[in-house]
Amino acid sequence: MSSDKRIHVYGHVSAQPQAIANLFGAQLASEVNAESDLAIFAINPAAGIDQNTIDQWQALSDYQLPRLVVVNELDGSDADFEDAIMLANRVLDQLVTPYLVLHSQSGSPIALISLDDLQIFDYSSNPPTTSQSETEHQELVAEFREEYLEEMAGAGEHAFAAGLLFPAIPIVISNGLGINIVKDFIDQL
Repeated sequence: MSSDKRIHVYGHVSAQPQAIANLFGAQLASEVNAESDLAIFAINPAAGIDQNTIDQWQALSDYQLPRLVVVNELDGSDADFEDAIMLANRVLDQLVTPYLVLHSQSGSPIALISLDDLQIFDYSSNPPTTSQSETEHQELVAEFREEYLEEMAGAGEHAFAAGLLFPAIPIVISNGLGINIVKDFIDQL
């Protein structure tokens, strides 16, 4: 899939960076690699972001290469996507969240809502289904959507590929949540 792109994955072992690397045809990186087309940073919201990961992010800032954050380990945890984003905004850079997580009645992450077009991607079925969001979902995400659209308008269309905009994508390996979205970002490079 992405064998023609040099992708390196960084992150604390608790965020399963090797599993993330396997998903996207990437290499696990223990040291900063400036000869990369994309750096993916894996974060486990329950574990936080360790100093080594922060140092690697900052070192890559000098090279202005595209960086993306995946928030993993969302299933069965009290910590959530929004917690991880708030922390990452403080210790890494300002991230953009093109999607927010929707949970099942039992609290499991099963769907994403796009802040761009308000489509819902439901991963509770295989293959995932896409549908238009309902009014209640739109009201819940209205503030986040406004903020996201402002950031996108200010950044410009190719800001991610230029290493100027850092998307954060929630993923759940077990049900595939968000994996296709990360692949879409990889395809933009």
